[in-house]
Amino acid sequence: MTAKEAFYTAPKPCNQKIPSNPCFLDYGQLLLKNPHPKTMINKRDVGASSFGTASSLDDSIPVRQDANKTGEAHSFSPQPRSQLMLSRYPLSRVLTACWFCVTCCFIIADPAETHAGNFGNSAVGGVIVDADGVLRKNPQHDLLLRRNALVDLNLVPDGLDQTVELRRVSLRRLQAAIDDSLRNNNGTLPLDIQFLGGLQRIQYILVYPEEHDIVLAGPGEGWTIDDHGFVVGTSTGQPVIRLDDLLTAFRTVTEARTIGISCSINPRQEGLQQMQRLVASQKSFQSGIVTAIERALGPQTISITGVPTTSNLALTLVAADYRMKRIAMGLEASPIRSLPSYLSLVKSARAVKNMMPRWWLACDYAPLGRGEGGLAWEIRDPGVKCLTEPSFLDENGTVQKARSRGHAAERWAEMMTTAYDELAQHDLIFTQLRNTMDLCVVAALIQQEGLLEQADFSLSLLTETDGPLLVHKKNAPQTVASQASVVRRGRHYIIAASGGVEIDSWGIASQSSASEQVEQLRLQAARGASESNWWWQ
Repeated sequence: MTAKEAFYTAPKPCNQKIPSNPCFLDYGQLLLKNPHPKTMINKRDVGASSFGTASSLDDSIPVRQDANKTGEAHSFSPQPRSQLMLSRYPLSRVLTACWFCVTCCFIIADPAETHAGNFGNSAVGGVIVDADGVLRKNPQHDLLLRRNALVDLNLVPDGLDQTVELRRVSLRRLQAAIDDSLRNNNGTLPLDIQFLGGLQRIQYILVYPEEHDIVLAGPGEGWTIDDHGFVVGTSTGQPVIRLDDLLTAFRTVTEARTIGISCSINPRQEGLQQMQRLVASQKSFQSGIVTAIERALGPQTISITGVPTTSNLALTLVAADYRMKRIAMGLEASPIRSLPSYLSLVKSARAVKNMMPRWWLACDYAPLGRGEGGLAWEIRDPGVKCLTEPSFLDENGTVQKARSRGHAAERWAEMMTTAYDELAQHDLIFTQLRNTMDLCVVAALIQQEGLLEQADFSLSLLTETDGPLLVHKKNAPQTVASQASVVRRGRHYIIAASGGVEIDSWGIASQSSASEQVEQLRLQAARGASESNWWWQ
C-alpha cells in the first residue's frame, strides 16, 4: 500500500441494511441520507469501538419513524429535548427511474453553533460572517448571549477533566469510534470527540506499526466556555483542538502542497483608484475625509486558498488576519503593552505619503525532531512570525512596491513576532491560528513520510472529502468594510493595511533533525493504551 492509497482507500462492503423507507435526517446540523432501501451501507475498514456529534447532549431520545402516507414531503417540529428533526420522502421523490448506490453522509455539527443557534452562526475569534459573506466584529452583546447558550458544552467526561502534560489520541481507535457512532448512534458524536479529548497542542506524532496505529500526543485538560464563547481549557484558558479542523487539514493536504494554504484581505483596485482621486481633489484636510475615504475604498476582498472557504479552519485564518490589522492600525487597543499600534510608531518615525503597509503571518518552526526509523516526530518550538512588505499608491491608484524599506512597518512586524506568544495568551484567535498551523504540519508530515503506509492502516473515514463524514459549512467570508487610519506629522497621511496568513506546512514537514529523546518517548507513550478507549494519559 502506497502512502497515497493509505490516505484514500476504497470502502469495503458490509451487511448492514438500510431502513425500508428512504429518509433525510437533519439532526441539528447533522444530515443522514438513506436514498435506497435495497442496497447495503459501505462500512469503512476502521475496526470496532464505540463513540459518537455534539448536536445534542441527550443521545437517548428516539427518532420518529412514522412515514407520510400521503406521498408528500412531511416534516416534524424539533423534539423538545433535542434539536432532532426527521423528514420523510417517498421513493419517487428521492430517486429517478435509475437505481443509485446508497450514500450515507453525516455532517459534523459545529457544537458551538448547534447549541448557540443564531449567536453561534459562523462566529470565530470575535468576528462573525453573515449570510452575504460580510465579515464584521461580533458585538459584545452577542458574545455574552453566545456564552450563555453554550453552557451545556461545559460537561466533561470523567478522566478528561484532569490537566496532563501528555494526552494521547489513537487515530485508528478514534476513527473506529466515529464509525461506530455513525452506524449505531444516529451519527451523534459526543463532545469529547468533537474536542479531541481536550488536546490543546499536538506536540508528538508517534507511529506503532505493530499496532497499526498513529498516535497524536500533547498537553490536554478538561474544557469550559469563556466569556467570549471560546471552548477553552479549565486551567490554562487556552483553546482546545477541534475535530473538524483536523479533518480539514487531512483533506486539504494535497492542496497545501500544490497551491499552499493562505488567506488575504486586500482593497479592490477600483476602490484604491477612487480613493486616490478623492484625496487628490482635497485642497485641505476636512474632518469628514476619513469617512469619505472609507466609502470610496468600499468593501475589501477576502481571498482564501488551499482550504474550503466554508470551513472553520479558513475562518480562523481570516479572523486572525483581521484582528492583527485592527491592532496594527489602532482600530482596536492591543491587549498587551509590548505591542503598540503601528500608528504610534509612524508618529515618531519618518512618515511616507500614501503609505500602504502589508503584513502577513507565517509559520516559524524549528526543524522537527525525528526518532530512529522515522516512527517518532516532535513539533519543536512552533511559532508564528510577522513579515512585511512596504508599498505605496502611485498616481493612478495602483499599489506599487516601495524601493526604500519601511522602517516603521518592519519594526512593527518584529514587535508582533516577538510578542506573539504573549499576545496569544490574551487574544485566543492567535492561539487558534498556531494550532491550525500545527494541524496542517501534522497532515503534511503523515503523507510526506508515508506514516500511514508504515503503520499499514487506512484513515479513509477521516481523509475522504466525499466520504460519509462531512464537515459542517459556515458562511464563507468574502468581503469586509474598509476602515482608514490617519496619522498627522506636519501633514495628514491616510494609511490602509493589507496582508494575510500563509501556512507552508510541507516546508515545515520537510525539515527535521535526529532525536533520541523522541524515540524513547514513543516507547513510553504506548503504556496505558487500551483497545476499549481511543485516548489515554
